[in-house]
Amino acid sequence: MDFANSLTQWYLKNKRDLPWRNTKDPYLIWLSEIMLQQTRVAQGMPYFHAFTNAFPTVFDLANASEQEVLKLWQGLGYYSRARNLHKTAQHIGNNLGGVFPTSYKDLLLLNGVGEYTAAAIASFSFNEVIPVVDGNVFRVLSRYFNIETDIQSNAAKKEFFSLAKELILENNPALFNQAIMEFGALQCVPKNPNCSSCPLNEGCLALQKNKVHSLPIKSKKLKVRNRYFNYIVFFDNLKNTIIRKREEKGIWHNLYEFPLIESDKNIEYEDFQLELLTRKFVTNSIVSIEEFNAISQLHKLTHQHLHIKFWKVAVSDVITNGIDYETLLTFPFPIVIYNFIEKDWK
Repeated sequence: MDFANSLTQWYLKNKRDLPWRNTKDPYLIWLSEIMLQQTRVAQGMPYFHAFTNAFPTVFDLANASEQEVLKLWQGLGYYSRARNLHKTAQHIGNNLGGVFPTSYKDLLLLNGVGEYTAAAIASFSFNEVIPVVDGNVFRVLSRYFNIETDIQSNAAKKEFFSLAKELILENNPALFNQAIMEFGALQCVPKNPNCSSCPLNEGCLALQKNKVHSLPIKSKKLKVRNRYFNYIVFFDNLKNTIIRKREEKGIWHNLYEFPLIESDKNIEYEDFQLELLTRKFVTNSIVSIEEFNAISQLHKLTHQHLHIKFWKVAVSDVITNGIDYETLLTFPFPIVIYNFIEKDWK
């Protein structure tokens, strides 16, 4: 069986009609690839349309403020992608005259562009014979060829890249790359793939050896850190509040949040009250303290579980530099805070 031919024939019959597949514009392809890193297509699609409407060219994105970019990215997660996207747009617009590098090697020099993204742009936009290797490709190749190399190991990327390079269609690398990624996304899925309808089932070694569900091998487990965030939502006599920008490195860098007390465990009312009185978030006198919800919200990130509580703190008089609800909505927030503002604001 011709692996590449069967794969591409399947793709031509089953591919999804996605907007970034109908263009060779490296700006649009770059935008889609950055957005779809660790993001499902269904989730990323509205953001792609929003960005291309707001920033139809790389110059438009370069000339936007970081706050505008983060606000539009709000809810997509992994916000470093948005910051890198903006910096790279500025570099391309200001230093490269709006012209993207045309080779895999030069694309790798762009901020936030790794091997996978560089290969995608180089093959889709410029027809360079360079394979893409992402999670879908790892899964398809490891199953079909019964490869037991741990995909988290240092050797895995080189091994799978070399194999994909042997298989790629030199006369149409873009078609092959799109096909193998789509095959992994729709047919050779992580759990319960329908192997009986798979066009590659006759040659699939994992199927023959009853190892479909054990491949690919991924041995390393993430260590998850638990953090406890207590957000203080101040209200003054005008119903104004205050927020701050997270300028320290780490999660949600340059997004906005309410004043925060982080604790090493879930904090109860009495302990929170004592802790709040030691801080000088505002100069106003505290009138009342209450929890918006006694049960913490659990917000899961890749390496962290955030246990989040929102506390309503009424204060006397008017808060210096306070902002009202409508102004609040214009700032970029982590999605868990934005959802609170939209749904639970009182």
